[in-house]
Amino acid sequence: MAKLYFYYASMNAGKSTNLLQADFNYRERGMATMLWTAALDDRGGAKGQDFAIESRIGLHAEAHRFDHATDLWGAVKAAHVVQPLSCVLVDEAQFLSKAQVWQLARIADEAGVPVLCYGLRTDFQGELFEGAAALLGIADSLVELKAVCHCGRKATMNLRVDESGAAVRAGAQTEIGGNDRYVALCRKHFSEAMGA
Repeated sequence: MAKLYFYYASMNAGKSTNLLQADFNYRERGMATMLWTAALDDRGGAKGQDFAIESRIGLHAEAHRFDHATDLWGAVKAAHVVQPLSCVLVDEAQFLSKAQVWQLARIADEAGVPVLCYGLRTDFQGELFEGAAALLGIADSLVELKAVCHCGRKATMNLRVDESGAAVRAGAQTEIGGNDRYVALCRKHFSEAMGA
């Protein structure tokens, strides 16, 4: 029976690397996969390439891009009819809508295709993203990937910082960035940085 998986972690835990490794494992065995990532993350890839999914260690792959209007059930089902899919992999899953998470569950339940979602659990204020909340609620399997705080503890929080490295305490939930905008911290150091 196919399952819906949610691999979650803070920034810099290797979520995209894990996704790309899983994709490679399927394709190495001659199995077809379908990769998705959020359309709002339009940062270019290495050396000017536009790889949709790129890990910090240099692995990358092309992928379909979703926004809140994307019908994932319809798109995956149509592709599955043309070439049977062995797995669907979704990066930046925190940006999924609740309805899209249910579409992914339907892909696992009705189409029999495993769906592996990778994303953040919480935003820079410690609040759940819509997609992450839905996945935490209905995924068959929850897997926490580990990142490390500067103190050596497990990093579970994402601190947004400004150009000078100071904590940002307010703003839009979504602001695309990497190590220049976010620091993965344990809850203790996150709370201290936020002045809680």
